[in-house]
Amino acid sequence: MNYGAFIFIFAASLLPARELTFYVGTLGSDAKGVWRGTIDSESGKLFAPVLIAEIKNASFLALRPDGQTLYATTELADGSGGAAALKLNADGTAKLLNAQTTGGKNCNHLAVDASGGNLAVANYGSGSVGCLPIQADGSLGELSAFMQHEGKSVHPVRQTGPHAHGVYFDSTNKFLAVPDLGVDRIFVYRFDAANGSLAANSPNGVAQRSGDGPRHFVFHPTFPLAYACNELALTVTAFHYDAALGTLQPFQVVDTLPKDAERKGASAAEIFCHPNGRTLYVSNRIHDSIAVFAIGDDGALKLIQHQLNVPGTPRGFGISADGRWLICAGQKSGTINAYRVDDETGRLTDTQQAVAIGSASCVIFAR
Repeated sequence: MNYGAFIFIFAASLLPARELTFYVGTLGSDAKGVWRGTIDSESGKLFAPVLIAEIKNASFLALRPDGQTLYATTELADGSGGAAALKLNADGTAKLLNAQTTGGKNCNHLAVDASGGNLAVANYGSGSVGCLPIQADGSLGELSAFMQHEGKSVHPVRQTGPHAHGVYFDSTNKFLAVPDLGVDRIFVYRFDAANGSLAANSPNGVAQRSGDGPRHFVFHPTFPLAYACNELALTVTAFHYDAALGTLQPFQVVDTLPKDAERKGASAAEIFCHPNGRTLYVSNRIHDSIAVFAIGDDGALKLIQHQLNVPGTPRGFGISADGRWLICAGQKSGTINAYRVDDETGRLTDTQQAVAIGSASCVIFAR
């Protein structure tokens, strides 16, 4: 036996794959559905994406923990909100398993719980939240829980009623946070993975400042912290989080735009923590930038960069699991662009790598 050749082959098998896979959701006039893309993990080169599913209004995506099923928001034939389940095949293709109603209008966000047995959904148009059981094959069952929000806030157009804008499971998988843009509140629900139930926590979340318009939210990957990006106010609220009680306590609010920036028409969109927990990223539409914040030992945020000239109307972006790459989706520009993330500082560098995907709105990396 040639042991030298065996050792070489074995060692090569331990090397990380050069290509990382990601998925892109789309929403808008040029949207076609869900795309699969790849990026070279060393150079940042983006390869031509492939359309894997024609789904209407696939504005946001979520992966099951085993990485074998992808879920997308959608619009059903009767115009109601829905969620679709896609089986991801080994050859890079996808098969539509089924779609289910989410119980409201304009489902625009979803998340899979840690057990892989439930899909939480947010209905922006009607301001409601639901939970769908995930079957053994990855398909979706009918709603197992449904919560309707009530109320309004101060904006005369955007806040005349509730608008649930996201769903986020905490690390214990016992609580679900739901930012509602229409009523200026982060709702928190108790979650039971065994039966897919939701119940209002006590207190049921935390109020934001009037006119903030909380949109998206992120739990810190290791510390008892959380952050919300406020679409209307163009700010980020930082919270202390008690994982035993499911309570949020705000302690800081920071702007996502430079002080001299034009704010008319601008809005904050997406928010993510770096996997190492040292940096926070927020995209700004119209200003077309990503604000980068250092996270201090106490959880406080300090602005360290505005990455300018990101693809037009950066509705969403995703960060690779190794933390080395950020891919930004430009809904207006119809492109996705790649940025290298500095290992030490978290600052972004534009790789000048871009590929076309019409009406790109969301990016998530495969596990």
